[in-house]
Amino acid sequence: MEQIEHKYVEVSGLKLHVAELGTGPKAVLFLHGFPEIWYSWRHQMVAAAAAGYRAIAFDFRGYGLSQHPPELEKASFFDLVADVIGVMDGLGISKAFLVGKDFGASPAFLVVGLHPERVSGVITLGIPFMPLGVSVIPFHLLHKGFYLFRWQEAGRAEADFGRFDVKTVIRNIYMLFCGSELQVASSDDQEILDLVDPSAPLPPWFTDEDLNVYSSLYENSGFRTALHFPYRSLPQDYGLKDPKITSPGMLIMGEKDYAMKIPGMEEYIRSERVKDFMPNLEIIFHEEGNHFVQEQFPEEVNQQLITFLNKHGT
Repeated sequence: MEQIEHKYVEVSGLKLHVAELGTGPKAVLFLHGFPEIWYSWRHQMVAAAAAGYRAIAFDFRGYGLSQHPPELEKASFFDLVADVIGVMDGLGISKAFLVGKDFGASPAFLVVGLHPERVSGVITLGIPFMPLGVSVIPFHLLHKGFYLFRWQEAGRAEADFGRFDVKTVIRNIYMLFCGSELQVASSDDQEILDLVDPSAPLPPWFTDEDLNVYSSLYENSGFRTALHFPYRSLPQDYGLKDPKITSPGMLIMGEKDYAMKIPGMEEYIRSERVKDFMPNLEIIFHEEGNHFVQEQFPEEVNQQLITFLNKHGT
C-alpha cells in the first residue's frame, strides 16, 4: 500500500485525485461506488500491479480528495463518463479495462457504449448491465421506505446523516450494506441509519484502520455530491443508440448481496437475460459474498479479475 502513488489529474477544470500502482503496458481503471472511495480497490490494485498491469483508482468528482463540481444540480452521469475519459487522457492511456462497483458500474457501461474503442473489457460487481427502457426491476414493488427512495428526497439523508459524525455514518452504512436484506424504514418517522444496531461489531475483513481511512476521505468531501451521484441523478436517458455491449464482460455477484433481493434482479441475472444485452458476459457468484465482495473475499475476486484480464488482454 505504501507504494501506491497519489497524484491529481485535471478533468473539466476539476482536480481529481488518482491512486496508481504498477507500470505495465496495459491499464486497469477501477471505479468506486458509495460509500466507497478509491481505497475500496486497494486489494485489487496490488494484485493487478503484481500481475503486470497498471492499476488506477480515482475518486469521482466530489468524492474523497477530488474537487466538487461547481453546479452540482446540473451534473449528470455524463460527467462521470468525462471523469473516466479525462483520467485516461491525462495519464496517456488510450485503452483500458474498466472495473466498476455499485454505481461505478453505470459510468463503466456508458463509457463502453459511447467510447467502445477505449475499452478492452468491463467487469462489474453488484450491478448488471440494465439498459434504460428495458424492464428489469418493478420499482413499484419496492417499499416506499427503501433507502434508495429515502435518499432521493432532498434534505432527508442530510438530516439523517447530520445526527452523527462522519465516522459513524460510514460505519453504519457499511454495516447496513453488508446485510443480505433490503434496507427499509418501516415508518415515515424512522430514518435509514436507525436500522443499524450500534453494538454490532465490524466484519473481520473491515478493520478500524480501514474505517479511519474511509472516514478521513469523507470528512474531506462530505456527502453532498455522494447523494447526488447516484441517488438524485437517476434515471436519465443517455442516448445510447444500441443498448447492446459486445466487449468482453464479467459480472461478479455475492449471493448474499442485498441487491439480489431487489425485485427482478436475481431472475434477470440467473436466467441470463442480461446476456441479451451483453452476449460476451461471464457471470460469477460468490456463495457467501455480500455487497462488498471485493473487500470481503479479496483473494478469490483478485484471481477472477486477473484471469479475465489475462484472457482478454492479449
